[in-house]
Amino acid sequence: MKVYLDNAATTPIAQPVIEVMKEAMEINYGNPSSIHSMGRNARSLVESSRKTVAEILKASAGEIFFTSSATESNNMAIHRSIVDLGVRRIISSPTEHPCVLNTLKAICVERNDVDVQFLSVDAYGRIDTNELNHLLESSDIKTLVSIMHGNNEIGTMIDLDKVSQICDNHNALLHCDTVQTIGKFDLDLSKTKVSFLSGSGHKIYGPKGIGIIYINNDNMTKAMINGGGQERQLRSGTENIYGIAGFAKALSLMVEEREQQLGQIMELRNYFKSEAPKYVSDIQYNGNQDDLFLPHILSISIPKTMKTDLIMFNLDIYGICASAGSACSSGAEKDSHVLEAINAPSDRKTIRFSFSHHNTKDEILHTLKTLADVSS
Repeated sequence: MKVYLDNAATTPIAQPVIEVMKEAMEINYGNPSSIHSMGRNARSLVESSRKTVAEILKASAGEIFFTSSATESNNMAIHRSIVDLGVRRIISSPTEHPCVLNTLKAICVERNDVDVQFLSVDAYGRIDTNELNHLLESSDIKTLVSIMHGNNEIGTMIDLDKVSQICDNHNALLHCDTVQTIGKFDLDLSKTKVSFLSGSGHKIYGPKGIGIIYINNDNMTKAMINGGGQERQLRSGTENIYGIAGFAKALSLMVEEREQQLGQIMELRNYFKSEAPKYVSDIQYNGNQDDLFLPHILSISIPKTMKTDLIMFNLDIYGICASAGSACSSGAEKDSHVLEAINAPSDRKTIRFSFSHHNTKDEILHTLKTLADVSS
């Protein structure tokens, strides 16, 4: 049995999205910058997709820009806020995605006129909003607050409305990485004030290689990529028409099916947690579990044994795709920066399972039985 439980990393493309992209490849292959009919048709597809995204986010179409990924979008928001908007302090958290943390690290090396500060997080990965308020009221330096909506490793979410209000009270810009939440939660940018917001297609059953950035009209920036002036001068380069159409369709489907999918995913999550003690002893859960959590992400930890060193390899042998709560790109496995930030016990092994509406209870049961076999 093949069981895919790594949907926080990427999701399979929904069939209706494939059909929309296929049609775009076959029919709308003109360059959107061309003035002939094929170019105009391609431009129309790009702009209708932009309008779809804007309507879902309750934003204006002029505030939505297409990028290659959320990584690019996050880089754009952070760098351009410094260069164009005069930001001289950035407040973030130690549990952000590496594309944000490494961007901030580079800024610390490359610039000596920008102060980078990190909020405290508790054992569940929750930021301290009182600390955020204190930092903002203690200085009138132009500040960007960069906090993700939902954590991709442990699933803990922020109260976005509360964070937005704190930032607004102190005239701070707010950048929010919503890669794990866009489409899955109601994001109303007409009510929740955000300066920058990023999203990615391949987390919502859409294609890879396409992302968006929302830039509030009150803090529009200059070009991140110079060239032919596409994306209203902000992001030059011939538009990824197929990806753009696919993103818009995927986001629309996610919103239309959100309630049904959420119900299915919550049922699977609860089933996993209720059945787990029957198969795995001393199982614990990372991240917030009671409120403000991502239903599709369940980060577990189990005691380390001689078997757990190869647990991801063994799960894969049995056809189960999941993620380790560790970073091993250097060749030596160690706890991820998120687990280190929440002071996760070093004598436990973390595994992230992330569900979709495609999963079944039989798959969950097979996963738990396999986990018991390969860990004890």
